[in-house]
Amino acid sequence: MAEVLMSGLVIGESARWRNGRLWCSNWGAQEVLAVDASGKCEVMARVPTTLPFSIDWLPDGRLLVTSGPEGLVLRQEPSGDLVVHADLSVYGGLNEIVVDGRGNIYVNGGCDFHPDEDERPGFIVLITPDGAVRRVADELAFPNGMVITPDNSTLVIAESFAQTLTAYDVSADGSLSSRRVWAPHTGDGMVMDADGAIWTPGWADNGPACLRIAEGGEILETVPLKHAGFACTLGDDGTLYMLTADWHMQESFESNLDRLLSDRTGRILTHKAPTPPAGWP
Repeated sequence: MAEVLMSGLVIGESARWRNGRLWCSNWGAQEVLAVDASGKCEVMARVPTTLPFSIDWLPDGRLLVTSGPEGLVLRQEPSGDLVVHADLSVYGGLNEIVVDGRGNIYVNGGCDFHPDEDERPGFIVLITPDGAVRRVADELAFPNGMVITPDNSTLVIAESFAQTLTAYDVSADGSLSSRRVWAPHTGDGMVMDADGAIWTPGWADNGPACLRIAEGGEILETVPLKHAGFACTLGDDGTLYMLTADWHMQESFESNLDRLLSDRTGRILTHKAPTPPAGWP
């Protein structure tokens, strides 16, 4: 059973574990938060965008933020200021970001809630450590959370509208190939554990849940949730952190933002998981 660590978020997203704290985006409030095991919260950055925006870090420790609607990847300098790290606006709106163990930055986008029939506008863009940018995957049905295996050999992405976790081989130069189904399940912000399973928000027979999924699709564990899950991550001690909020697929974020800001149903939940995290993020 999940326990409440913190409430009062608008919509928590992009859950990450770093230096003993849970970090996340607080959509609607334009904040990047860090939360410790007691629920004490600190605002680490204020992001001048609406939503979505997601986070990860460069190898040197500087925070990266996707400024989704603007198509920008921002970088936080030691002063705390956010500057443009990469302008990807030519590709369209952005969503999630993950940085692998070699410093390659993967950013996805093209998230259309109402695509034309049979259209999959989603993509993944690679930013290499030397700053080169290229598109490395296309035709994704609402790309969402991503994880990369500890050996940097495989990237798994949630195609939410295809209800599929999709895997790619990662080459030495960061290119993606050999697209395949990793598991026939939907997903959002997710994390890989030391056994190679993936935790991701999803749906059980009786409602929203956080699922632990093995490659191939077997559900290893289910944590029921009261509200929709947006992201999850694992702490070093094996604690599973889950971000939820009272939002429904038939709603649009933009038209319901006033309600979301007023109600602040976003919560951080915890649950003891069997193994700690592995890979990236």
